[in-house]
Amino acid sequence: MFSLTQTSARQREIIEVVLSNGWDYMRGLLTLGKAENPQVPPPEVLRNILVELGPFYVKLGQILSTRPDILPPNYIKALTALQANVPPVSWEAIERLLRQELQQPIESVFSNINQDPVAAGSIGQIHRATLTSGEEVAIKVQRPGIDKIVEQDINLIKGIAELVALTEFGQNYDIVKLADEFSQAIKAELKFTKEANYTDKIRQNLSESRWFDPQQLVIPKVYWDLTTDKILVLEWLYGKPILQADLTIPESRKSIEKKKQEITTLLFRAFFQQLYLDGFFHADPHPGNIFYLDDGRIAIIDCGMVGKLDPRTQQILTELLLAIFDLDAQGCTQLTIELSESGKVESLEKLRNDYEQILRKYYDLSLSQFNFSEVVYEILQIARKNRLKVPGNLGLYAKCLANLEGAARQFNPEINLFDEIKPLMTDLFRRQLIGDTPLQTSLRTVLDLKSIYLKTPRQIDILLDRLSSETLQWNFRLKELEPLRRSVDASANRLSFSIVLGSLIMGAAIISIGSSTQELSLISSVLFAAASLLGVWLIISILRSGRLK
Repeated sequence: MFSLTQTSARQREIIEVVLSNGWDYMRGLLTLGKAENPQVPPPEVLRNILVELGPFYVKLGQILSTRPDILPPNYIKALTALQANVPPVSWEAIERLLRQELQQPIESVFSNINQDPVAAGSIGQIHRATLTSGEEVAIKVQRPGIDKIVEQDINLIKGIAELVALTEFGQNYDIVKLADEFSQAIKAELKFTKEANYTDKIRQNLSESRWFDPQQLVIPKVYWDLTTDKILVLEWLYGKPILQADLTIPESRKSIEKKKQEITTLLFRAFFQQLYLDGFFHADPHPGNIFYLDDGRIAIIDCGMVGKLDPRTQQILTELLLAIFDLDAQGCTQLTIELSESGKVESLEKLRNDYEQILRKYYDLSLSQFNFSEVVYEILQIARKNRLKVPGNLGLYAKCLANLEGAARQFNPEINLFDEIKPLMTDLFRRQLIGDTPLQTSLRTVLDLKSIYLKTPRQIDILLDRLSSETLQWNFRLKELEPLRRSVDASANRLSFSIVLGSLIMGAAIISIGSSTQELSLISSVLFAAASLLGVWLIISILRSGRLK
């Protein structure tokens, strides 16, 4: 259990940061105060707290930004652009870590390393280097000691989660489980070999496509012989972030617009393949992770954050995609219930009304003005308000779409999202209908039809035989009739007791009138006493039922 005896120095630091930003509720939790319903600070205050607490909490905030099923939109917006304000690690510390991880002289591997980092983040920083073979590479090096800081702060987060779990908020969102998921996600980012595996998998998936030319898309190559859990070595890509791309080489403005259209089409098709076909996708395609290379190709970098979708979820999301563009509130309602983990909703009418409300504002908009990612976020918010627990990976799905659409609109404001998606919809539904192996699907369908054909005559014969022999039975179970059955049983029991009560009174009266001996008088008294007790019990029972009238 969480207490001040564990990592107390770090806890005091956290309390100071929390108090300096005016969040008294968390101070109560950290000092084992009363765990009432959480009073979450405003989005900007929460963002400032996370930045001041350091790299681990910045990364936690970035992961929280992928969960619109938990947090309202204003918090998602504030946390999405969260960046750690951390100074780069000194070259001396980086050099020591490189020698430790490579277990060989740096000079035998690299002919040159730029000691000034190209970029510095909450987990690591990137240096440009040249191999002894002459190849240019990017070295991502983990911040020395970050693993110990993360382990320490994970224990704090789990302790806080145990306290918040005592509240209704914590129980509704299973806060302990969420804290464990976040902890595992952050630990995974500390293993650069996982990011290397993700990079290879995405490159392999996108090396073939029927939607775009794979030769126009680049995923950096991993140098596995130099990659460890704390070092990731990738090929250096010559280019600039897509929003800084220089497209002035074409002679006319029309050529520039055409080039932009080709790039946005390539990006949408590449990411839609990842989402709806591969089921394994780059979850953070913001403009800084999409490069326009000097040779005119497009590169996708930083594959550390990925999402996964199983075939069933892919199918539902494909249908949801169509329902959104059709502004079909009923369809969105049913598909959201299918996506939820329980498959149940407290109020179907309220859920449908929520969808009609958010879709109504899109009725008068042209398709070019349609903001698809915004609708997806609103769908997850509706699920949160209706207490529908949807798979956590849908947050990454929404984040991927939001970043992709945002980057595409900044690069090419004239983009029409529907025009990009429409050519893919037919292929997606064809895949759902007949799969990737039409012959196998057809043979399986024929076998199923054969089975039905062979079984149907026999089943009809059995049905007719039972009808003619009067042995056919129908079994119905109506849950709504159960309360009625209990009510009828109670009424019948009371009526029976009333008859018995009346009989006892009449019998006692007859015996008392004709009683000439002491024994008969005693029997009469016993009968009157029994009748009185039953009468009192019956009256109390009727009064307690509340149905006297």
